[in-house]
Order: sequence, then C-alpha cells, then structure tokens
Amino acid sequence: MTDPLPFDAVRELDVDGTTYKIADLRALEEQGLCDLDTLPVSIRILLESVLRNANGETVTAADVRNAAGWEPDVPDAEVPFSPSRVVLQDLTGVPAVVDLAALRSEVDRKDRDPTLVEPEIPIDLVIDHSVQVDYFDSEDAYEKNVELEYERNAERYRAIKWAQNAFENFNVVPPGTGIVHQVNLEHLGRVVHAREQNGENWLLPDTLVGTDSHTPMIGGIGVVGWGVGGIEAEAAMLGQPVTMKLPEVVGVRLEGELPEGATATDLVLHITERLREVGVVDRFVEFFGPGVENLTVPDRATIANMAPEQGSTISMFPVDEQTLEYLELTGRDPAHIDLVREYLEAQGLFGEQEPEYTEVVEFDLSTVEPSLAGHKRPQDRIPMGDVKQSFRGLLHGEFEDDLDDVDEDALQRWLGEGGAAGAETDGGVQVEPESELHPLTKRVEVDLDGETVEIGHGDVLVSAITSCTNTSNPSVMIAAGLLAQNAVEKGLDVPPYVKTSLAPGSRVVTQYLEESGLLPYLEALGYAVVGYGCTTCIGNAGPLPDPIEQAIDDHDLWTTSVLSGNRNFEARIHPKIRANYLASPPLVVAYGLAGRMDVDLENEPLGTDEEGESVYLADIWPDAADVQAAIHENVSPEMFEEKYASVFEGDERWAALDAPTGDVYEWDDDSTYIREPPFFQDFPLKNPALPILRMHAAC
Repeated sequence: MTDPLPFDAVRELDVDGTTYKIADLRALEEQGLCDLDTLPVSIRILLESVLRNANGETVTAADVRNAAGWEPDVPDAEVPFSPSRVVLQDLTGVPAVVDLAALRSEVDRKDRDPTLVEPEIPIDLVIDHSVQVDYFDSEDAYEKNVELEYERNAERYRAIKWAQNAFENFNVVPPGTGIVHQVNLEHLGRVVHAREQNGENWLLPDTLVGTDSHTPMIGGIGVVGWGVGGIEAEAAMLGQPVTMKLPEVVGVRLEGELPEGATATDLVLHITERLREVGVVDRFVEFFGPGVENLTVPDRATIANMAPEQGSTISMFPVDEQTLEYLELTGRDPAHIDLVREYLEAQGLFGEQEPEYTEVVEFDLSTVEPSLAGHKRPQDRIPMGDVKQSFRGLLHGEFEDDLDDVDEDALQRWLGEGGAAGAETDGGVQVEPESELHPLTKRVEVDLDGETVEIGHGDVLVSAITSCTNTSNPSVMIAAGLLAQNAVEKGLDVPPYVKTSLAPGSRVVTQYLEESGLLPYLEALGYAVVGYGCTTCIGNAGPLPDPIEQAIDDHDLWTTSVLSGNRNFEARIHPKIRANYLASPPLVVAYGLAGRMDVDLENEPLGTDEEGESVYLADIWPDAADVQAAIHENVSPEMFEEKYASVFEGDERWAALDAPTGDVYEWDDDSTYIREPPFFQDFPLKNPALPILRMHAAC
C-alpha cells in the first residue's frame, strides 16, 4: 500500500479511541469521479480495493477512474481487484501448497532465507472435500468414516499440516470441523478487516476469492467473494491483483414474505430458475427492496450460495441490522461488530441501498411454493405436487420403445393424464397392475443382509441432508428434526433400501440439534451424523450395497436420490443413480420416508401409523412457530464461541498426524502423488533485492 493514494483519498476514522486510515470513497465523489449513491454496492467495494491498492504500477489512477466510471451501460474496461484474503478447500488447495513449497525449496537452493516465501494476504484452507459416506445409520458412522478419510488422504494431509506450521499467513481448518463455506460464513468472514500496514492501522472491506465455486455464499453477510481457478488464487496469494472486466450488475428487487410451508430452499430454487431465465452469466447480482428485511441472514446465505447455479459471479445482500445481529449470534467480538458499523456507515455501505443497475428483476417472495429441482439440473424447478408426474413422464420417455403392448388407457392413467378410473389401490397409493405396465412398474427382489426387499424405478436409494447450501440454515435443519420427531411419533420409518445420512456443515449444527432434543429422532430414521464435509453433494455418497448395485445393472433401473445440496448433475451423486433431486432438509426426510420419488406428497400418504391409518406429509410438517421457537431456545452465541475457539487445532487424529517439519518441505522422490514440480527449479532471480514472491509473480 503506497501513501499517499491518488485523489487525496486517505482519510482518518476514529473508532472507540483508535484512529484508523481508510481509502475514502467520498473523496472520489467530492472530486466528481462518481456518484456513490448510484453505484451498486459491489462496485463500490471493487472501487475501494482499486483505490486502496493504487501504487502507480500494478494499480494506477486510470484504474481508479475506470472503476469509478461504472454505469448501467457498463464501460468496456478492466479493473485490477485485490482481495483481502483467499479461501481454499483441500482438493483444490493442495496445488497451491505444493507451489509454495516448491518456491521455498528453490529459494533454499539459492542459499537465501526460505521464509521470504510467504503469502502476502491471509490464506484459510478448510479440509472438507475428502470425507465419504462409507458408513451410515449407526452411532459410530462418523468415527469410521473419518478414520477412512485419514487413511485415504494421509499424504495430502501431511503436506497441508506442514504448510499450516511453516507459513505465518496460512491457516488450516482440519478434517471433521465443517464445510468451507459454512465455516467461512460462521467464523472466518469478518465483513470489515482491521489491519496493520506499514505500521499504520487500516480499515478495509472483507473481500476474497476462493478455489471453490460456491465461495459467493459469503455474500449472505455482504462480503464480495467468488470462486476462481488455482492460477488466479495463487496470484492473489502472491500479492498480484486479479484483473477482471468491469461487470454488469443485476438488481433483484424482493418484496413480500415467504408463505407458510415454504422454506429458504424453496426460495433459492425459484430464484435459481428465474435468474437462469434472465441470464446472469459473468454478471454480479445484488438483492434489494422491502423483501430483504423479511429474510434472515442464513436465508440470504442459502440464496447467495447458489450463485454458480444461478449463473452469476456473485449474489450478495446488503449489510444491515440483521447482518450485525447474525455476527453477534455467531460469536463475533462486540467491539468488532461496532467497528463494522462505523466503517461501513462512513463509506456509505451500510443498510438499504437502491442504486442504479444494468437490469432490475422483480421477485415476490409470497409466490414461493414447496419445490424440488431435478432430475439433473439445479435450475429445473418442479413444484412438489408435480414431481410424481414429472418423474413418470421421464420414465415413459426412457422406455417408450418397450411399451408397444401396453394398454394406452392404463398408460395414461399411470402418467396422471387421464384420471384414476380403474386403478387399483394399495394403502391409498394408486398403482397399475404390473402385467399391464411391467417396463415401468416392475419390482426387483434384493437380499439386504438376510432381509428381502423390493426396489424399482423411482425408488429413493440415497436420502442425504448435506451440503453448505442448507446445513448453514437453522430454520431448515430444525424443520427436518421436527419433521423426523413427528414421523417417529406417528410410527413411520424409512425403508431399508434407502441410504440415509446427515452431514452437518459445522459442529454447531450438531450441537443445536442435540440441545433441542431432535438429533435422536433423526438418528431413529437413519439420519446419523456421517461426517462434517460436502459428502453426497460432491459425489462422495459412497457405495450402495452390492446387491442393489447389481439389481440396478441387471434390470436397468431408474432409481433416484434426494439431497439438500446444490448440484444434481447426471452421475454426480452416484454413478448408478439416474435421477437426482435437490430439496430442503425436511423434504429430504419426507421423501426418505416415502422411499420413492413417484409420489404426490400433497395428496398421497407417506405410510401408515400403528393403527394402520394413513399418514400424510401435512400431518407431520412442522409449524413455522415451532421452528422459530426451537431456534430461539437452542441456538446461542456461546455455541459458536465454543465450537470455533479451537477451530485450527483439530482433533487427536490431526495432532497425531506425522507431518514434515521445518521451513522447507521434505519431498518424497518415491511419491506418486505429491512431487516437487520442475517448473520452479533453476528459475532466474531477476532482481535479488525484490521480495521472492514479487519476483515469482513477475516471471
């Protein structure tokens, strides 16, 4: 950071007796470079980054003018964006670790101090992408899965642990802690940073890039951040700005409030569908309007998380009173929360904003209805009442050539287009005789540990409460627990062929489910904690029982999964499951109870109680008031403070992990996984006086 900044933009701000310097956006307004009130919030934050980092070399006064010159008809200009931090996950973070290690090795070979190689901005790496659901529906499922995780990933984890100890600016959240984006939302995200630069105290917005596409989830607390490739992330680590085209910004004006029975998941599926129709690729999205205040911060984060599925670079909300209350709830220091308010108010970034946008999209929250997305794209929303007919239509299209001998009237009844006349009834569920619709209704017997079960087209084989999208939101997690409680009390159970799992996004989720007394009910239905990571959402659902996989292959079965995730691409969840559906956690449990996807949960029962009476979804769906009461009584700042107090320390497995020590990594020449890359070896030091990282970035 070079002082003075151009345009006489360095100002002082006193907060609670401490004087800070800021790159004052109002200085640009005073000099006629922009009208702050008309600039989208995200553009103002980009502008602050450009202004604060202007040094006449990598960032110039012309770059500041370009950023300040944003208007709805966006100028064709590039801006150098310098994030305040970088977030990594373990799969995409290891190459960065290896490159930093290789730089140190080369510097050491040139007889210079290897510790000169140090990230110039803070790096947080969260290990969350490696746990797989091998064990489930048991008290020791988590322990067994995490043991396998360490066994499979020992070499990679040793390298990451070395980096944790070798670099001052490199923090690691060990396995079994949480999902990167939820940990980022609940703990790592600061909204505003207070940092010492060249002996001076500075305030600046929290901004980041991350090596995972769902990094924009942090926009739920008003932080600008998005996913990038490894090269861009490493450039940011090395102190180099990320060059980007000045983006168009779409404003989504929210009004109204969610109706009874609709969840934040339902809302995000509606918004994903809508924004895909609008077209927001390579654009920023900001939410504003009277409906924003009717959404909690976890609801906002649920929406922001699915920016990649919406198509946008970021989807962010303003920082307002609810944001500050969330920071307090999640255990942030009160003095820091005051600092956030003071800084953002000084920069004109706090509270409701209605700037000019490239395009404005209107959305009424009251129109949201319970929905799923499927069968293979997150933007393909299906109202819950249409899921049965949608799946049957999909199946009919797949097997159409095999239906020449099927009675057309029976087929139309089965498809739901010709009424139910003539259909048989089984427990209130309409079925057709197998002899008439055999290619579509056939059932296959499977032996599961000595128990014979039947599976067929449409059966749910994986029902997973998982992913950063929804496990960060207490309203849908508590709702899932209450629905499970009501189901157990009604005598319902999940069919034995359904692989159930619960992968909370942080340990806080497990604690409030325990405190509320709801975890035992989820466990009773098979939703025991299997790990703290992305699991099913990224394809780590683990294997299905061998007899089930064999039956799928032998009979070409179109089975299904339902998960509370953000991705459902074909073969992503499990290579043998043909149709995958995204849903809220309570609907994940509901479809797990039903055991199949071709069911109309609005009109058909989930099963029967102990008296043989039909039980419908409406009978066990929790009241919104009960959900909010459970949240109020069982989610507290103390939980977050306790669980995140030692977030970088890990458990006894991490402590016992035998990692290399020292400033230079010990390469294993026999390794087939982590080897020293050749491209740093013998690279010339163009100017020995320059810092090592600056030299590398210039090469």
